[in-house]
Amino acid sequence: MDNRIAFEEIFEQNKRRIHYQIHKLNIQDPHEEFFQEGLIAMWNAYEKYQPDKGPMATYFNFTIRNRLIDRLRKEISYQNIKKKAIKEELTQITDGNHYSLQEKLNQRLEPEQSLPLTDPALWKTLKSQLTERQWKWIYYYIIEGMSYKEIAVTENTTVEAVKSWGKQVRMKLRDPEFREKLGWDDGL
Repeated sequence: MDNRIAFEEIFEQNKRRIHYQIHKLNIQDPHEEFFQEGLIAMWNAYEKYQPDKGPMATYFNFTIRNRLIDRLRKEISYQNIKKKAIKEELTQITDGNHYSLQEKLNQRLEPEQSLPLTDPALWKTLKSQLTERQWKWIYYYIIEGMSYKEIAVTENTTVEAVKSWGKQVRMKLRDPEFREKLGWDDGL
Protein backbone atom coordinates (compact mmCIF):
# COMPACT_ATOMS: atom_id res chain seq x y z
CA MET A 1 0.00 0.00 0.00
CA ASP A 2 1.37 3.43 -1.02
CA ASN A 3 1.31 5.98 1.80
CA ARG A 4 2.03 8.89 -0.55
CA ILE A 5 -0.40 11.77 -0.81
CA ALA A 6 -2.23 12.15 -4.13
CA PHE A 7 -0.65 14.64 -6.53
CA GLU A 8 -3.84 16.72 -6.61
CA GLU A 9 -3.43 17.45 -2.90
CA ILE A 10 0.28 18.16 -3.32
CA PHE A 11 -0.54 20.51 -6.20
CA GLU A 12 -3.15 22.44 -4.21
CA GLN A 13 -0.74 22.79 -1.29
CA ASN A 14 2.24 23.84 -3.45
CA LYS A 15 0.97 25.66 -6.55
CA ARG A 16 1.95 28.98 -4.96
CA ARG A 17 5.58 27.81 -5.15
CA ILE A 18 5.37 27.94 -8.94
CA HIS A 19 3.96 31.48 -8.87
CA TYR A 20 6.61 32.49 -6.34
CA GLN A 21 9.46 31.20 -8.53
CA ILE A 22 8.01 32.87 -11.64
CA HIS A 23 7.77 36.15 -9.73
CA LYS A 24 11.23 35.76 -8.18
CA LEU A 25 12.76 35.21 -11.65
CA ASN A 26 10.82 38.25 -12.92
CA ILE A 27 9.20 36.26 -15.72
CA GLN A 28 6.24 37.71 -17.60
CA ASP A 29 3.83 34.81 -18.12
CA PRO A 30 0.59 36.10 -19.71
CA HIS A 31 -0.23 32.74 -21.33
CA GLU A 32 0.87 30.70 -18.30
CA GLU A 33 3.42 28.77 -20.31
CA PHE A 34 5.97 29.07 -17.51
CA PHE A 35 3.34 28.04 -14.95
CA GLN A 36 2.74 24.88 -17.00
CA GLU A 37 6.48 24.27 -17.07
CA GLY A 38 6.58 24.68 -13.29
CA LEU A 39 3.66 22.28 -12.93
CA ILE A 40 5.51 19.66 -14.96
CA ALA A 41 8.59 20.23 -12.80
CA MET A 42 6.48 19.77 -9.67
CA TRP A 43 5.05 16.52 -11.06
CA ASN A 44 8.54 15.24 -11.86
CA ALA A 45 9.76 16.22 -8.40
CA TYR A 46 6.76 14.48 -6.84
CA GLU A 47 7.50 11.31 -8.81
CA LYS A 48 11.23 11.29 -8.02
CA TYR A 49 11.10 12.52 -4.43
CA GLN A 50 12.97 10.43 -1.86
CA PRO A 51 12.07 11.38 1.74
CA ASP A 52 15.48 10.37 3.10
CA LYS A 53 17.19 12.99 0.83
CA GLY A 54 15.57 16.04 2.42
CA PRO A 55 12.31 18.01 2.75
CA MET A 56 9.85 17.82 -0.15
CA ALA A 57 9.35 21.61 -0.17
CA THR A 58 13.06 22.22 -0.72
CA TYR A 59 13.14 19.67 -3.51
CA PHE A 60 10.09 21.26 -5.15
CA ASN A 61 11.64 24.74 -4.97
CA PHE A 62 14.93 23.51 -6.44
CA THR A 63 13.30 21.53 -9.25
CA ILE A 64 10.76 24.21 -10.20
CA ARG A 65 13.32 27.02 -10.17
CA ASN A 66 15.84 25.10 -12.31
CA ARG A 67 13.16 24.00 -14.77
CA LEU A 68 11.95 27.61 -15.15
CA ILE A 69 15.53 28.84 -15.64
CA ASP A 70 16.07 26.20 -18.35
CA ARG A 71 12.85 27.25 -20.09
CA LEU A 72 13.84 30.92 -19.81
CA ARG A 73 17.23 30.18 -21.38
CA LYS A 74 15.56 28.32 -24.24
CA GLU A 75 13.14 31.20 -24.73
CA ILE A 76 15.97 33.77 -24.79
CA SER A 77 17.96 31.61 -27.19
CA TYR A 78 14.94 31.30 -29.46
CA GLN A 79 14.39 35.09 -29.39
CA ASN A 80 18.05 35.70 -30.25
CA ILE A 81 17.87 33.28 -33.18
CA LYS A 82 14.67 34.97 -34.33
CA LYS A 83 16.28 38.44 -34.13
CA LYS A 84 19.30 37.19 -36.05
CA ALA A 85 17.07 35.76 -38.77
CA ILE A 86 15.16 39.03 -39.08
CA LYS A 87 18.41 41.00 -39.32
CA GLU A 88 19.64 38.60 -41.99
CA GLU A 89 16.45 39.12 -44.00
CA LEU A 90 16.75 42.89 -43.71
CA THR A 91 20.39 42.70 -44.78
CA GLN A 92 19.32 40.79 -47.88
CA ILE A 93 16.82 43.53 -48.67
CA THR A 94 19.62 46.05 -48.87
CA ASP A 95 22.16 43.84 -50.63
CA GLY A 96 20.74 42.22 -53.72
CA ASN A 97 18.67 39.06 -54.20
CA HIS A 98 15.32 40.25 -52.97
CA TYR A 99 12.57 38.53 -54.90
CA SER A 100 11.85 35.47 -52.75
CA LEU A 101 12.42 37.54 -49.62
CA GLN A 102 10.04 40.20 -50.92
CA GLU A 103 7.28 37.59 -51.17
CA LYS A 104 7.91 36.40 -47.60
CA LEU A 105 7.85 39.95 -46.24
CA ASN A 106 4.65 40.78 -48.10
CA GLN A 107 2.97 37.70 -46.57
CA ARG A 108 3.76 38.96 -43.07
CA LEU A 109 2.70 42.56 -43.64
CA GLU A 110 -0.37 43.86 -41.88
CA PRO A 111 -2.77 45.71 -44.18
CA GLU A 112 -2.07 49.05 -42.52
CA GLN A 113 1.70 48.80 -43.02
CA SER A 114 3.31 50.76 -45.83
CA LEU A 115 4.42 48.43 -48.63
CA PRO A 116 7.19 50.66 -50.04
CA LEU A 117 9.30 50.05 -46.91
CA THR A 118 9.82 46.46 -48.05
CA ASP A 119 10.53 47.39 -51.67
CA PRO A 120 14.16 46.36 -52.42
CA ALA A 121 14.35 48.70 -55.40
CA LEU A 122 13.37 51.62 -53.18
CA TRP A 123 16.08 50.76 -50.63
CA LYS A 124 18.65 50.40 -53.40
CA THR A 125 17.68 53.73 -54.97
CA LEU A 126 17.69 55.43 -51.59
CA LYS A 127 21.12 53.99 -50.77
CA SER A 128 22.51 55.30 -54.07
CA GLN A 129 21.29 58.83 -53.26
CA LEU A 130 22.76 59.03 -49.75
CA THR A 131 26.26 59.42 -48.44
CA GLU A 132 27.87 56.42 -46.74
CA ARG A 133 27.21 57.89 -43.30
CA GLN A 134 23.61 58.78 -44.13
CA TRP A 135 23.02 55.23 -45.32
CA LYS A 136 24.62 53.91 -42.11
CA TRP A 137 22.09 55.93 -40.14
CA ILE A 138 19.21 54.47 -42.20
CA TYR A 139 20.59 50.95 -41.84
CA TYR A 140 21.42 51.04 -38.13
CA TYR A 141 18.62 53.29 -36.86
CA ILE A 142 15.72 52.41 -39.14
CA ILE A 143 16.44 48.83 -40.20
CA GLU A 144 18.39 47.48 -37.22
CA GLY A 145 16.54 49.59 -34.62
CA MET A 146 19.75 50.58 -32.84
CA SER A 147 19.95 53.58 -30.54
CA TYR A 148 22.14 56.59 -31.33
CA LYS A 149 24.55 55.49 -28.63
CA GLU A 150 24.82 51.95 -30.07
CA ILE A 151 25.44 53.37 -33.54
CA ALA A 152 28.11 55.74 -32.19
CA VAL A 153 29.91 52.84 -30.49
CA THR A 154 29.63 50.66 -33.60
CA GLU A 155 30.97 53.40 -35.87
CA ASN A 156 33.52 54.70 -33.36
CA THR A 157 32.09 58.22 -33.39
CA THR A 158 30.05 60.54 -31.19
CA VAL A 159 26.32 60.48 -30.56
CA GLU A 160 26.16 64.04 -31.90
CA ALA A 161 27.69 62.88 -35.21
CA VAL A 162 25.08 60.13 -35.51
CA LYS A 163 22.31 62.63 -34.78
CA SER A 164 23.72 64.84 -37.51
CA TRP A 165 23.58 61.96 -40.02
CA GLY A 166 19.92 61.41 -39.13
CA LYS A 167 19.13 65.10 -39.45
CA GLN A 168 20.68 65.17 -42.93
CA VAL A 169 18.64 62.14 -44.00
CA ARG A 170 15.39 63.62 -42.67
CA MET A 171 16.06 66.89 -44.51
CA LYS A 172 16.64 64.99 -47.75
CA LEU A 173 13.52 62.89 -47.30
CA ARG A 174 11.39 66.01 -46.79
CA ASP A 175 12.78 67.66 -49.95
CA PRO A 176 10.22 67.33 -52.81
CA GLU A 177 12.96 67.24 -55.48
CA PHE A 178 14.78 64.43 -53.67
CA ARG A 179 11.51 62.50 -53.25
CA GLU A 180 10.79 62.94 -56.95
CA LYS A 181 14.29 61.64 -57.79
CA LEU A 182 13.46 58.53 -55.74
CA GLY A 183 10.13 58.15 -57.50
CA TRP A 184 8.13 58.73 -54.33
CA ASP A 185 4.79 60.34 -54.86
CA ASP A 186 3.06 62.47 -52.25
CA GLY A 187 0.98 59.47 -51.15
CA LEU A 188 3.87 58.10 -49.08
